[in-house]
Amino acid sequence: MIRRCIYAGSFDPMTNGHLWMLTQVTELFDEVIIAVGENPDKHYTFTCEERLEMIRQSIKHLPNVKVSSFRNCYLVKYAKSVGGHFIIRGIRNLHDYEFERAMRNINADVEPSVRTIFLMPPREYAEISSSFVKGLVGPGGWEQVLAQYVPKAVFKKMSEHYKASN
Repeated sequence: MIRRCIYAGSFDPMTNGHLWMLTQVTELFDEVIIAVGENPDKHYTFTCEERLEMIRQSIKHLPNVKVSSFRNCYLVKYAKSVGGHFIIRGIRNLHDYEFERAMRNINADVEPSVRTIFLMPPREYAEISSSFVKGLVGPGGWEQVLAQYVPKAVFKKMSEHYKASN
């Protein structure tokens, strides 16, 4: 049996913290599906296709990772539909823990056959979030600051996006 896990999020944009998570789980599972969730009620900086492409460019070195998206579906139902028995979630802080613990319990009610596994990133990634990196854009020298927190393909796309909008 193939040990397949799902690592889902909005990835708007992908960060080096996300990449760290993927690198860790590729060592634990035969196949990892990184799934971009689309919530029609949420406003995204990048389109789903742009996010998928940034991820594809950033994970070329990880052969057992596939990229997908899902919409209007519970994550655990999506996981089961693609043969995933595990969902991977990151916990950076106490706030993440409270939220993820509640989601894990609800997910177990909805689909008991899909288990949630939590990983805690090391200090250098614990403060990084997509919202955080988007908040770095703007002040003089932002490019040099941002570059250390996102994969090269994401940095390139963000630079193009924000320079075009100014």
